[in-house]
Amino acid sequence: MSAGPADPRWSDWQPLAGYPAVTAEVLAETVDGGQAFRWHAQPDGTWFGQWSEIVATLRLGADGRVAWRCPAGSETRTAAALATYFGTDADFPALTDALPWRTDAHLARCLRDFPGLRILRQPFGETLLGFLCSATKQIVQIKQMQELLAARHGAPVPGTGGAFRRLPTWPELAACTEAELRACQLGFRARYIWETAQFVAARPDWLRETETLPYPEAKDRLLGLPGVGEKVADCVLLFGAGRLEAFPVDVWILKTLGRRYALDGWKPPQLAQFGRAHFGPLAGLAQQFLFAWERRHG
Repeated sequence: MSAGPADPRWSDWQPLAGYPAVTAEVLAETVDGGQAFRWHAQPDGTWFGQWSEIVATLRLGADGRVAWRCPAGSETRTAAALATYFGTDADFPALTDALPWRTDAHLARCLRDFPGLRILRQPFGETLLGFLCSATKQIVQIKQMQELLAARHGAPVPGTGGAFRRLPTWPELAACTEAELRACQLGFRARYIWETAQFVAARPDWLRETETLPYPEAKDRLLGLPGVGEKVADCVLLFGAGRLEAFPVDVWILKTLGRRYALDGWKPPQLAQFGRAHFGPLAGLAQQFLFAWERRHG
């Protein structure tokens, strides 16, 4: 990983088309703020990331514009993958402006502190795996689990000479033993992931079908998987399926809604219902701003 940005097999830098100028803090919050778990800050200030069979490095220019490079020879597919991943075809400024910040002073403050923050669109199956790893863990620990899973059970990324490995697919996880998964620092999560892998591997179209369903139906299906509760289901749908109405309630959202909205003592299902009612059909986008602000200032 650390050798990637300096490796001569990498392409030239290219601008990330359609992505707005952002601050270093907003870029960090976007790629390493709890949405995704395979981005790593490098000593030279760049970000190295992987998803699916994509490997990329990002750097921020003095003008706030993001540039990228990838292993030489994979520029075309990487450019297309980056556009999907960062949602460059979506009008996030308009979506953000549609949030109820005009009547919500705290939300307005969050938007001012993180201009340009957006929701990533990650591979659905990988997002499910990432958030099954997340129970009672901090971001740094989830990232460690993901790297171990990739190193021990994932295949090499094509075109990288074996330097980088992707995460294992669900059929590949199904071929592992629970003990092998537990050895990747998964703890009790190994059982959930192994059982989910057996279920998904036996139903090849299940993930694709679930990703395309309306939010209520998709969430019901996810809640039937081992280890998937309300928060995990909403995270998977928000960050892996673009369901902006999903409103994950984790410890930071519990804090921010209790402290800033006088909802202390409310249960997560009540807070999720409040979030969707108060913030509307883009509640998940509002949630990300609240989450980022509370982590920095709370």
